[in-house]
Amino acid sequence: MPYVFTEQGVAMLSAVLRSDTAIQVSIQIINAFVEMRRFIASNAALFERISAVELKQLEYQKQTDEKFDKVFDYIDDHAESEQKIFFDGQIYDAFELLISLVQKAIKKIVLIDGYVDIGTLNILAKKNPGVDAIIYTFNNTRLSNRDINTFNSQYPKLTVKHMTAFHDRFLILDDTVGYHVGASLKDAGKKCFGISQIQDEQTIQDILNRL
Repeated sequence: MPYVFTEQGVAMLSAVLRSDTAIQVSIQIINAFVEMRRFIASNAALFERISAVELKQLEYQKQTDEKFDKVFDYIDDHAESEQKIFFDGQIYDAFELLISLVQKAIKKIVLIDGYVDIGTLNILAKKNPGVDAIIYTFNNTRLSNRDINTFNSQYPKLTVKHMTAFHDRFLILDDTVGYHVGASLKDAGKKCFGISQIQDEQTIQDILNRL
């Protein structure tokens, strides 16, 4: 701090310090302030233009961000409503999509699939913690009680129920979002099949009521 002065501070100091060195230093500092003022005054228009450019750039960036947000929101809202078609051999792509759907569930997953096995559990294992999973399948399921208990020891809670009322496969999340799946989850990608979101909410409730 003893080596830093304001313009007024230099003027006060020059009135106290009378040595030649003090006078020369004071003059140099005052000249520096004068040059600084002159520079600011002569470039005021340039500074205003720079400020205007910065404001325009910030506004443009804001508008761009808003447009991107709208695009991403639209994708989030509409990407699922389109039917997905997978051809034979797209096993990983189908597996990845099914996992992404399972991970959207917050509280509950209902799977109606007549033919399930360990491969089905591999997909359900990717669900979020605390999400209950219920499988409705045929009596001759390939899942044993040991498989179910092993799954529940790490990814609770899985319940397996038997039924014969449904032929097609359905995946319902949180009792509100439903998908019609053209193939058993364990066979996804082995043959051509499609996955489409059920648009009618009443249809989803009708399926749950039938269960």
